[in-house]
Amino acid sequence: MRRLKKKNVIIIVCSLVILAIIVVFAFVILNNKSDMNGTSSQDESATEEPIKKLQIINEDSNSRPYAVMINNHPQARAHHAGLQDAYIIYEMIVEGGLTRYLALFKDQDTEKIGSVRSSRHYFLDYALENDAIYVHWGYSPQAKSDIKSLNIDNIDGLVYEGKYFYRDRSLGVATEHTGFTTMEFLKEATEKLKYRDTSNQDTLLNYTTDVVDLSSKEDSIVADEVTIKYSSSVTDKYVYDSTLGVYKRYVNGKEHVDDVTKEQYTFKNIITYQVENDTISGDDKGRQEFYNVSEGTGYYITNGYAIKIKWSKKDRSSQTKYTYLNGEEIEVNDGNTFIQIQPKNQKLEIKENNENNN
Repeated sequence: MRRLKKKNVIIIVCSLVILAIIVVFAFVILNNKSDMNGTSSQDESATEEPIKKLQIINEDSNSRPYAVMINNHPQARAHHAGLQDAYIIYEMIVEGGLTRYLALFKDQDTEKIGSVRSSRHYFLDYALENDAIYVHWGYSPQAKSDIKSLNIDNIDGLVYEGKYFYRDRSLGVATEHTGFTTMEFLKEATEKLKYRDTSNQDTLLNYTTDVVDLSSKEDSIVADEVTIKYSSSVTDKYVYDSTLGVYKRYVNGKEHVDDVTKEQYTFKNIITYQVENDTISGDDKGRQEFYNVSEGTGYYITNGYAIKIKWSKKDRSSQTKYTYLNGEEIEVNDGNTFIQIQPKNQKLEIKENNENNN
Protein backbone atom coordinates (compact mmCIF):
# COMPACT_ATOMS: atom_id res chain seq x y z
CA MET A 1 0.00 0.00 0.00
CA ARG A 2 2.82 2.41 0.91
CA ARG A 3 4.61 1.57 -2.34
CA LEU A 4 1.40 2.40 -4.29
CA LYS A 5 0.96 5.76 -2.52
CA LYS A 6 4.59 6.65 -3.16
CA LYS A 7 4.19 5.80 -6.84
CA ASN A 8 1.08 8.05 -7.10
CA VAL A 9 2.94 10.95 -5.48
CA ILE A 10 5.81 10.59 -7.95
CA ILE A 11 3.37 10.60 -10.88
CA ILE A 12 1.62 13.78 -9.60
CA VAL A 13 4.91 15.62 -9.02
CA CYS A 14 6.21 14.69 -12.45
CA SER A 15 2.96 15.87 -14.04
CA LEU A 16 3.20 19.23 -12.27
CA VAL A 17 6.81 19.69 -13.36
CA ILE A 18 5.94 18.91 -16.98
CA LEU A 19 2.99 21.33 -16.85
CA ALA A 20 5.21 24.07 -15.42
CA ILE A 21 7.79 23.52 -18.18
CA ILE A 22 5.05 23.78 -20.85
CA VAL A 23 3.72 27.08 -19.36
CA VAL A 24 7.20 28.64 -19.19
CA PHE A 25 8.03 27.51 -22.71
CA ALA A 26 4.76 28.96 -24.08
CA PHE A 27 5.37 32.31 -22.31
CA VAL A 28 8.87 32.59 -23.79
CA ILE A 29 7.63 31.86 -27.31
CA LEU A 30 4.74 34.36 -27.08
CA ASN A 31 6.97 37.07 -25.59
CA ASN A 32 9.57 36.64 -28.33
CA LYS A 33 6.87 36.81 -30.98
CA SER A 34 5.54 40.01 -29.46
CA ASP A 35 9.02 41.54 -29.54
CA MET A 36 9.55 40.50 -33.17
CA ASN A 37 6.26 41.98 -34.30
CA GLY A 38 6.84 45.21 -32.34
CA THR A 39 3.46 44.91 -30.61
CA SER A 40 4.64 45.18 -27.04
CA SER A 41 2.64 47.88 -25.28
CA GLN A 42 5.71 48.75 -23.23
CA ASP A 43 7.79 49.22 -26.38
CA GLU A 44 5.02 51.27 -28.01
CA SER A 45 4.81 53.70 -25.12
CA ALA A 46 8.59 53.98 -25.03
CA THR A 47 9.01 54.78 -28.75
CA GLU A 48 5.85 56.80 -29.45
CA GLU A 49 6.61 60.53 -29.69
CA PRO A 50 4.30 62.87 -27.76
CA ILE A 51 1.95 64.97 -29.90
CA LYS A 52 3.08 68.58 -29.95
CA LYS A 53 0.39 71.09 -28.97
CA LEU A 54 0.42 74.85 -29.36
CA GLN A 55 0.68 76.65 -26.04
CA ILE A 56 -0.53 80.07 -27.18
CA ILE A 57 -3.95 78.76 -28.26
CA ASN A 58 -5.78 75.46 -28.23
CA GLU A 59 -5.95 74.27 -31.83
CA ASP A 60 -8.84 71.94 -30.92
CA SER A 61 -10.94 74.81 -29.56
CA ASN A 62 -13.46 76.60 -31.78
CA SER A 63 -14.16 79.31 -29.20
CA ARG A 64 -14.70 82.73 -30.69
CA PRO A 65 -12.10 85.28 -29.50
CA TYR A 66 -12.71 88.67 -27.89
CA ALA A 67 -11.06 91.82 -29.27
CA VAL A 68 -10.76 94.40 -26.49
CA MET A 69 -9.99 98.10 -27.03
CA ILE A 70 -7.22 99.03 -24.61
CA ASN A 71 -6.50 102.58 -23.47
CA ASN A 72 -2.87 103.69 -23.92
CA HIS A 73 -3.06 107.18 -22.47
CA PRO A 74 -0.06 107.76 -20.13
CA GLN A 75 -2.38 107.74 -17.11
CA ALA A 76 -3.89 104.45 -18.24
CA ARG A 77 -0.63 102.79 -19.30
CA ALA A 78 0.61 102.66 -15.72
CA HIS A 79 -2.43 100.53 -14.86
CA HIS A 80 -2.60 98.13 -17.81
CA ALA A 81 -3.93 94.76 -16.71
CA GLY A 82 -4.25 91.34 -18.31
CA LEU A 83 -2.36 92.03 -21.53
CA GLN A 84 0.09 89.15 -21.02
CA ASP A 85 -2.85 86.78 -21.52
CA ALA A 86 -3.66 88.17 -24.98
CA TYR A 87 -2.39 85.99 -27.83
CA ILE A 88 -2.28 88.93 -30.28
CA ILE A 89 -2.14 92.67 -29.61
CA TYR A 90 -2.39 95.35 -32.30
CA GLU A 91 -1.24 98.94 -31.78
CA MET A 92 -2.42 101.83 -33.99
CA ILE A 93 -2.32 105.60 -33.96
CA VAL A 94 -5.31 107.66 -32.79
CA GLU A 95 -5.83 111.40 -32.42
CA GLY A 96 -3.34 113.60 -30.58
CA GLY A 97 -0.37 111.39 -31.45
CA LEU A 98 -1.49 108.75 -28.94
CA THR A 99 -2.14 105.09 -29.67
CA ARG A 100 -4.59 102.43 -28.58
CA TYR A 101 -4.32 98.65 -28.51
CA LEU A 102 -6.65 95.91 -29.63
CA ALA A 103 -5.99 92.83 -27.49
CA LEU A 104 -7.29 89.38 -28.50
CA PHE A 105 -8.22 86.83 -25.84
CA LYS A 106 -9.42 83.26 -26.29
CA ASP A 107 -10.16 80.52 -23.74
CA GLN A 108 -8.68 82.60 -20.94
CA ASP A 109 -9.92 83.30 -17.41
CA THR A 110 -8.26 86.70 -17.04
CA GLU A 111 -9.64 88.44 -13.98
CA LYS A 112 -8.85 92.04 -14.93
CA ILE A 113 -8.56 93.47 -18.47
CA GLY A 114 -8.08 97.11 -19.28
CA SER A 115 -8.43 99.83 -19.03
CA VAL A 116 -11.07 99.57 -21.76
CA ARG A 117 -11.47 102.57 -24.06
CA SER A 118 -13.69 103.80 -26.88
CA SER A 119 -13.70 102.49 -30.42
CA ARG A 120 -12.11 103.94 -33.55
CA HIS A 121 -13.55 102.64 -36.79
CA TYR A 122 -10.39 101.10 -38.29
CA PHE A 123 -9.88 98.91 -35.22
CA LEU A 124 -13.07 97.12 -36.27
CA ASP A 125 -11.20 95.72 -39.28
CA TYR A 126 -8.97 93.70 -36.98
CA ALA A 127 -11.87 92.38 -34.93
CA LEU A 128 -13.44 91.29 -38.23
CA GLU A 129 -10.32 89.59 -39.54
CA ASN A 130 -10.23 87.47 -36.38
CA ASP A 131 -14.01 86.84 -36.28
CA ALA A 132 -13.92 88.32 -32.78
CA ILE A 133 -16.57 89.77 -30.48
CA TYR A 134 -15.64 93.45 -30.16
CA VAL A 135 -15.32 94.94 -26.67
CA HIS A 136 -15.18 98.72 -26.14
CA TRP A 137 -16.34 101.58 -23.92
CA GLY A 138 -18.00 104.07 -26.25
CA TYR A 139 -17.10 105.04 -29.81
CA SER A 140 -16.26 107.79 -32.25
CA PRO A 141 -19.05 108.87 -34.64
CA GLN A 142 -17.38 106.87 -37.43
CA ALA A 143 -17.08 103.75 -35.29
CA LYS A 144 -20.67 104.03 -34.08
CA SER A 145 -21.88 104.11 -37.69
CA ASP A 146 -19.66 101.19 -38.76
CA ILE A 147 -20.61 98.99 -35.80
CA LYS A 148 -24.21 99.29 -36.92
CA SER A 149 -23.69 99.03 -40.68
CA LEU A 150 -21.23 96.13 -40.43
CA ASN A 151 -23.40 94.34 -37.85
CA ILE A 152 -20.51 93.94 -35.42
CA ASP A 153 -21.20 91.77 -32.37
CA ASN A 154 -20.06 94.14 -29.64
CA ILE A 155 -20.14 94.62 -25.88
CA ASP A 156 -20.15 98.30 -24.89
CA GLY A 157 -19.17 99.67 -21.49
CA LEU A 158 -21.41 102.69 -22.03
CA VAL A 159 -24.38 100.32 -22.02
CA TYR A 160 -23.21 97.69 -19.55
CA GLU A 161 -21.22 99.57 -16.90
CA GLY A 162 -21.93 97.93 -13.55
CA LYS A 163 -22.93 94.68 -15.25
CA TYR A 164 -20.16 93.50 -17.58
CA PHE A 165 -17.74 96.36 -16.87
CA TYR A 166 -16.65 98.16 -13.72
CA ARG A 167 -14.75 101.23 -12.56
CA ASP A 168 -11.60 100.86 -10.50
CA ARG A 169 -11.69 104.22 -8.71
CA SER A 170 -8.79 103.30 -6.44
CA LEU A 171 -6.32 104.16 -9.22
CA GLY A 172 -6.48 107.90 -8.63
CA VAL A 173 -6.75 108.81 -12.33
CA ALA A 174 -9.42 110.48 -14.47
CA THR A 175 -12.67 108.52 -14.76
CA GLU A 176 -12.17 107.68 -18.45
CA HIS A 177 -9.06 105.67 -17.50
CA THR A 178 -10.74 103.49 -14.86
CA GLY A 179 -12.89 101.09 -16.94
CA PHE A 180 -12.16 97.35 -16.74
CA THR A 181 -13.76 94.02 -17.52
CA THR A 182 -13.07 90.30 -16.97
CA MET A 183 -13.27 87.23 -19.17
CA GLU A 184 -16.04 85.91 -16.94
CA PHE A 185 -18.08 89.07 -17.60
CA LEU A 186 -17.48 88.86 -21.35
CA LYS A 187 -18.56 85.22 -21.54
CA GLU A 188 -21.68 86.03 -19.54
CA ALA A 189 -22.46 88.97 -21.83
CA THR A 190 -22.02 86.79 -24.93
CA GLU A 191 -24.55 84.31 -23.58
CA LYS A 192 -27.08 86.98 -22.53
CA LEU A 193 -26.78 88.87 -25.83
CA LYS A 194 -27.08 85.57 -27.75
CA TYR A 195 -23.93 86.18 -29.77
CA ARG A 196 -22.36 83.29 -31.61
CA ASP A 197 -19.61 81.94 -29.35
CA THR A 198 -17.89 79.57 -31.79
CA SER A 199 -15.91 80.15 -34.97
CA ASN A 200 -14.76 77.99 -37.85
CA GLN A 201 -12.30 80.60 -39.12
CA ASP A 202 -8.62 79.73 -39.31
CA THR A 203 -6.25 81.57 -37.02
CA LEU A 204 -4.80 84.77 -38.45
CA LEU A 205 -1.23 83.57 -38.03
CA ASN A 206 0.39 80.35 -39.20
CA TYR A 207 1.72 78.98 -35.91
CA THR A 208 4.18 76.12 -35.64
CA THR A 209 5.39 74.02 -32.72
CA ASP A 210 8.79 73.74 -34.41
CA VAL A 211 11.27 76.52 -33.73
CA VAL A 212 11.30 79.22 -36.41
CA ASP A 213 14.98 80.11 -36.79
CA LEU A 214 15.24 83.22 -38.92
CA SER A 215 19.04 83.22 -38.60
CA SER A 216 19.19 80.47 -41.21
CA LYS A 217 17.26 82.52 -43.75
CA GLU A 218 18.96 84.66 -46.36
CA ASP A 219 18.83 88.41 -45.67
CA SER A 220 17.84 88.02 -42.01
CA ILE A 221 19.38 90.52 -39.59
CA VAL A 222 20.20 90.42 -35.88
CA ALA A 223 17.41 92.02 -33.83
CA ASP A 224 18.52 92.44 -30.24
CA GLU A 225 16.79 95.81 -29.96
CA VAL A 226 13.76 97.07 -31.87
CA THR A 227 12.57 100.68 -31.62
CA ILE A 228 9.20 101.65 -33.14
CA LYS A 229 8.16 105.32 -33.08
CA TYR A 230 4.51 106.32 -33.50
CA SER A 231 4.76 110.03 -32.72
CA SER A 232 6.51 112.46 -30.41
CA SER A 233 4.27 111.03 -27.67
CA VAL A 234 4.76 107.26 -28.14
CA THR A 235 7.88 105.22 -28.85
CA ASP A 236 7.95 101.47 -28.21
CA LYS A 237 11.11 99.47 -27.64
CA TYR A 238 11.81 95.74 -27.39
CA VAL A 239 14.95 94.17 -25.95
CA TYR A 240 15.65 90.51 -26.63
CA ASP A 241 16.30 88.25 -23.64
CA SER A 242 18.21 85.29 -25.09
CA THR A 243 17.84 83.30 -21.88
CA LEU A 244 14.03 83.44 -21.90
CA GLY A 245 13.73 83.61 -25.70
CA VAL A 246 11.33 86.58 -25.59
CA TYR A 247 11.32 90.34 -26.12
CA LYS A 248 10.88 92.60 -23.10
CA ARG A 249 8.65 95.58 -23.84
CA TYR A 250 9.27 99.27 -23.03
CA VAL A 251 7.22 102.40 -23.76
CA ASN A 252 8.89 105.81 -23.80
CA GLY A 253 11.96 104.37 -22.12
CA LYS A 254 10.11 102.73 -19.23
CA GLU A 255 9.40 99.06 -18.63
CA HIS A 256 5.85 98.20 -19.73
CA VAL A 257 4.54 96.49 -16.60
CA ASP A 258 1.25 94.81 -15.69
CA ASP A 259 -0.40 96.58 -12.76
CA VAL A 260 -1.73 93.32 -11.28
CA THR A 261 1.26 90.98 -11.61
CA LYS A 262 3.89 93.76 -11.47
CA GLU A 263 5.80 91.88 -14.17
CA GLN A 264 7.16 93.38 -17.38
CA TYR A 265 5.29 92.39 -20.54
CA THR A 266 7.15 90.04 -22.87
CA PHE A 267 6.41 88.88 -26.41
CA LYS A 268 7.64 85.98 -28.51
CA ASN A 269 6.92 87.53 -31.90
CA ILE A 270 6.76 91.05 -33.32
CA ILE A 271 5.27 91.97 -36.68
CA THR A 272 5.79 95.60 -37.66
CA TYR A 273 4.83 97.55 -40.78
CA GLN A 274 3.65 101.01 -41.80
CA VAL A 275 0.24 102.23 -42.97
CA GLU A 276 -0.72 105.66 -44.24
CA ASN A 277 -3.02 107.76 -42.08
CA ASP A 278 -4.31 111.33 -41.95
CA THR A 279 -6.76 113.49 -40.03
CA ILE A 280 -10.42 113.16 -40.98
CA SER A 281 -11.56 116.34 -42.67
CA GLY A 282 -13.81 118.41 -40.42
CA ASP A 283 -13.32 116.22 -37.34
CA ASP A 284 -12.90 118.63 -34.45
CA LYS A 285 -11.08 116.02 -32.33
CA GLY A 286 -8.44 115.28 -34.94
CA ARG A 287 -9.51 111.66 -35.35
CA GLN A 288 -7.67 109.63 -37.95
CA GLU A 289 -8.42 107.90 -41.22
CA PHE A 290 -6.42 104.72 -41.78
CA TYR A 291 -5.60 103.34 -45.24
CA ASN A 292 -4.99 99.73 -44.31
CA VAL A 293 -6.77 98.07 -47.24
CA SER A 294 -3.53 98.00 -49.14
CA GLU A 295 -0.19 96.21 -49.20
CA GLY A 296 3.40 96.87 -48.35
CA THR A 297 6.49 95.55 -46.62
CA GLY A 298 7.50 95.19 -43.00
CA TYR A 299 9.41 92.88 -40.68
CA TYR A 300 8.81 89.67 -38.79
CA ILE A 301 10.95 89.51 -35.64
CA THR A 302 11.47 86.52 -33.36
CA ASN A 303 14.24 84.78 -31.39
CA GLY A 304 16.70 87.63 -31.85
CA TYR A 305 16.41 87.97 -35.65
CA ALA A 306 14.32 89.94 -38.13
CA ILE A 307 13.43 89.35 -41.75
CA LYS A 308 11.65 91.52 -44.28
CA ILE A 309 8.12 90.43 -45.18
CA LYS A 310 5.16 91.48 -47.29
CA TRP A 311 1.70 92.25 -45.93
CA SER A 312 -1.59 92.67 -47.78
CA LYS A 313 -5.24 93.23 -46.86
CA LYS A 314 -7.78 93.07 -49.67
CA ASP A 315 -10.81 94.43 -47.76
CA ARG A 316 -11.86 95.40 -44.26
CA SER A 317 -13.03 91.97 -43.13
CA SER A 318 -10.42 89.79 -44.85
CA GLN A 319 -7.42 88.52 -42.94
CA THR A 320 -4.15 90.36 -43.39
CA LYS A 321 -1.68 88.07 -45.13
CA TYR A 322 1.95 87.97 -44.05
CA THR A 323 4.49 86.36 -46.38
CA TYR A 324 8.21 86.23 -46.94
CA LEU A 325 9.38 88.21 -49.97
CA ASN A 326 9.17 85.03 -52.07
CA GLY A 327 5.41 84.83 -51.39
CA GLU A 328 5.55 81.95 -48.90
CA GLU A 329 3.39 82.46 -45.80
CA ILE A 330 5.47 83.12 -42.71
CA GLU A 331 5.53 80.56 -39.92
CA VAL A 332 5.14 82.12 -36.49
CA ASN A 333 6.71 80.77 -33.32
CA ASP A 334 4.35 79.38 -30.72
CA GLY A 335 3.82 82.37 -28.43
CA ASN A 336 2.18 85.78 -28.14
CA THR A 337 2.54 88.34 -30.93
CA PHE A 338 2.53 92.14 -30.95
CA ILE A 339 1.47 93.57 -34.32
CA GLN A 340 2.81 97.11 -34.54
CA ILE A 341 1.03 99.03 -37.31
CA GLN A 342 3.12 102.16 -37.46
CA PRO A 343 2.32 105.46 -39.23
CA LYS A 344 4.16 106.08 -42.51
CA ASN A 345 7.59 107.70 -42.38
CA GLN A 346 8.10 107.14 -38.67
CA LYS A 347 11.34 105.73 -37.30
CA LEU A 348 11.91 101.99 -37.16
CA GLU A 349 15.27 100.80 -35.85
CA ILE A 350 16.41 97.18 -35.63
CA LYS A 351 19.89 96.62 -34.29
CA GLU A 352 22.35 94.27 -32.65
CA ASN A 353 23.40 94.95 -29.09
CA ASN A 354 25.03 92.03 -27.35
CA GLU A 355 25.08 93.86 -24.03
CA ASN A 356 21.30 93.49 -23.85
CA ASN A 357 21.34 89.71 -24.19
CA ASN A 358 20.78 88.29 -20.70
